[in-house]
Amino acid sequence: MKRYKHLTLEDRERLHIWKGQGMSLREIGRRLKRDHYTISREIKRNTKYGTEYLPCHAQRRYERITTKQRSKAPLKSPAVYLYVREHLRAPYHWTPGLIAGRLSVETKNPLHISAECIYQYIYAKKNRKERLWKYLVCGRKMRMVKNGRKKRNVGKVPNAVSIAKRSQYIEKRKQVGHWETDDMEGTKSSKAALSVSRERTTRYTKLVKMVNQTKVVKTDAVVESLEMFSEPLLRTITQDNGKENYGHEQTAQQLGTKMYFCHAYTSCEKGGVERAIKDIRRFIPKGTPLTRVSKQKIEYVEWWLNNRPMSCLGYMTPHEKMEQLKTKLAST
Repeated sequence: MKRYKHLTLEDRERLHIWKGQGMSLREIGRRLKRDHYTISREIKRNTKYGTEYLPCHAQRRYERITTKQRSKAPLKSPAVYLYVREHLRAPYHWTPGLIAGRLSVETKNPLHISAECIYQYIYAKKNRKERLWKYLVCGRKMRMVKNGRKKRNVGKVPNAVSIAKRSQYIEKRKQVGHWETDDMEGTKSSKAALSVSRERTTRYTKLVKMVNQTKVVKTDAVVESLEMFSEPLLRTITQDNGKENYGHEQTAQQLGTKMYFCHAYTSCEKGGVERAIKDIRRFIPKGTPLTRVSKQKIEYVEWWLNNRPMSCLGYMTPHEKMEQLKTKLAST
């Protein structure tokens, strides 16, 4: 089946010349390799009220119409429209990038849309009343770049092993079992915090609510998060130099793993868990007292983190990736 192709400016110029020579529409269509009905419609559209057919005017009209249609209906396909709107909202809360990537994976006859197109749809003036921007990670009314999370005060951790001594191979994220951990704070007036641990390769995440950020409570939280894993699913843990991590030797002993510490004020060295905290903020915004956040909500957030597709995993979910690697390790 031939794919339809729009007339170009060159086609319209030839049409104008041949029409002026008295050539039939069928002959013009044959020379342009178009159906004569296409030629007939082109002339009728651009010769209303007895005006002469002019190629430049016809081309400008065509460009004006197509540009207007693209800007008004970026989600013209009903299937794409419904998919995008459904997965922006709960329980999915997917980003435009995830929606665009997963769409082509889940549909039988692969449908496609770019993340930029979805952003344009969300921020289009005619859609502002729907407040679709509130479903995005940062929930901004206007598109903008946001700075990273501020770093807490740090101290000198006793007997800490620097990340510089950690194997460079771990940086490649090709070997499962290397975790990062950090705390997500609530309000300054509340001591409660959330212990967040994320595996570097699968992005699998565990959350534990803490009543405070003392070293004893933090040690118990990390152990509770990761005691279900053993080598090779638990090889190392990387964390920052916060005072809550002073109990790292007890953590390493109880879990049978190695502990490494980032350089001071270098959160990018544990970027995986930093990104997890940013995603959690969609459900527990800054300034929310964690004492008011229920266990059920924390369990839901953990479920969401592990069951949404991620582009870095080829649009698999962290849970799917973890199970895949477990099966692979069991068979070797």
